[in-house]
Amino acid sequence: MSTVLGVDIGGSGIKAAIVDLTAGVMLTERHRIETPKPAKAKAVGKVVRELVTHFDWSGPVGVGFPGVVQNGIVRTAANLHKSWVDLDADALFTKVTGCDVVMINDADAAGMAEMRYGAGKNHDGTVIMLTLGTGVGSALFREGQLVPNLEFGHLMIDGQIAEERASSRAKEELDLSMKDWANDVEVLLLEMERLFWPDLFVIGGGISKQFDEFVSYFDKVRTPVVAASMRNNSGIIGAALVQA
Repeated sequence: MSTVLGVDIGGSGIKAAIVDLTAGVMLTERHRIETPKPAKAKAVGKVVRELVTHFDWSGPVGVGFPGVVQNGIVRTAANLHKSWVDLDADALFTKVTGCDVVMINDADAAGMAEMRYGAGKNHDGTVIMLTLGTGVGSALFREGQLVPNLEFGHLMIDGQIAEERASSRAKEELDLSMKDWANDVEVLLLEMERLFWPDLFVIGGGISKQFDEFVSYFDKVRTPVVAASMRNNSGIIGAALVQA
């Protein structure tokens, strides 16, 4: 399948675009709809259906979800609503859209896109992708192979959940300067270095636009740190890639 609708569900917005899997590019402008509050499963399902309708789409759909997803069943949804837990979201989205839908963790999706087409392409060894948004998503690759559903944003560091300091939401809510936020993210990177000895960090999310300033504040991490090549679109492209 060379053309797929990719949908990236986030804590603040749900984005979609039609993706060409051969080239790894979006064929349309992305369309974004605010995530419902509260983000219950049925409400989010309506938004996904609205996105499918917006693109007049009837083919396969790949969906990236901010939580652990096992064979289409959601196991965690820390930044959405508890109604997701243990729900067969594949079945829900397939029913409401009338399309063939496959689900995956959103950071795993973004990482897959970067490994196939972007910053991690042809990179051997251990690569860790982080997405900084409402939470902190993470994906781990070893020799190009994904180890799914690793939630490094939920690591406890100094008695605090990592994403409570390292997410972009934390930066806004705590009114952190760029330097202070970067320092908090670096603490997470250092913990992952200690545990996994990666060869490369790839960082995605909205920070991609200010990446040079952001990374300039790192002074302890040894591992090379690069920006996601597809910036904030990695999740959409990777979500589509699960239908390849």
